[in-house]
Amino acid sequence: MVTLLFDKIPGFYIAAIAVLVFVVTFVLSDKLRKKLPVDQGRAFAVNAEKAKGKARGAGIIFVTVFCILAFLFAPFDAEYSIYLVFLFFAMMTGFLDDASKIPWSDYKKGALDLLISVGVSITFAANNSTVIDFKILSSIFGKQLSLDLPYVVYVILATVLVWMSINVINCTDGVDGLCTSLSIISLFTFVLITMEPDFIFYEILFIFAMAGYLWYNASPSIMLMGDAGSRTIGVFMAVAAMKCGDPLLFIPICIVFILDGGLGLVKIFLLRFFKIGILKHTKTPLHDHFRKDLPEDERWKDTHVVHRFCIIQLIICLAILMMLR
Repeated sequence: MVTLLFDKIPGFYIAAIAVLVFVVTFVLSDKLRKKLPVDQGRAFAVNAEKAKGKARGAGIIFVTVFCILAFLFAPFDAEYSIYLVFLFFAMMTGFLDDASKIPWSDYKKGALDLLISVGVSITFAANNSTVIDFKILSSIFGKQLSLDLPYVVYVILATVLVWMSINVINCTDGVDGLCTSLSIISLFTFVLITMEPDFIFYEILFIFAMAGYLWYNASPSIMLMGDAGSRTIGVFMAVAAMKCGDPLLFIPICIVFILDGGLGLVKIFLLRFFKIGILKHTKTPLHDHFRKDLPEDERWKDTHVVHRFCIIQLIICLAILMMLR
């Protein structure tokens, strides 16, 4: 819990470093915006013409700021340092794709995501318990329910979680302010249920780094995080889910990500490999369905999508927190 963090580290220090992360991200985003690659517009994407020409790949700024300042000012831990390396690697692979004139293939990106996922999962399993505490079920039945998984099984399942998190969050990044706003809500929820004080500090710094970027990405945006940001957020969110002791909480706490981005992945997977078509009359990601496929007088504007999706996620997260009291 957050109180554990304040018991260990002075509150003024936490606040000072968090604000520093925000300010540095805010200033550098403005100063370096014109040096970033520009969006070329995505085929078949809704409102692609509005994104064309905007600075893209801004994730390289807020992720780099977070990694450097977290390494310098957050409590040092070898495990966390390894996570920072993987976060930086995820950011760089995403940025290189953002900057490439020819987008990388899905298979190339999938292989890199898998490599990162395996590395993160092995690191976590080697430094933490592989016991899963079923927090919601324990709350419902009034007794501790848990499952101790073998190391190899945990690594496999954790790899699936990290890979899924990277991709569903990446798919949600298509509306100004949506991905970052949802990420802040979900990650702050993990802050409130994580029992490891040092990692809570890292979570808070990551939230403030995203907030520094969100200032420029709020609709109408002037910069886009690109894969450099969304894929890195995916890695961090998965680690946060594992750090709370119950990785299954990723499902409700990130449910909007899963529904918005995950349905599209399932749809593509079934069609590509099994020739099975589902949701034929539903455009994915779902945020595009609400912006384009509804009757014209019922279509949502970008701000509607952000506000309504965030309201849904906020209500669910608050319900989870009340259940876990």
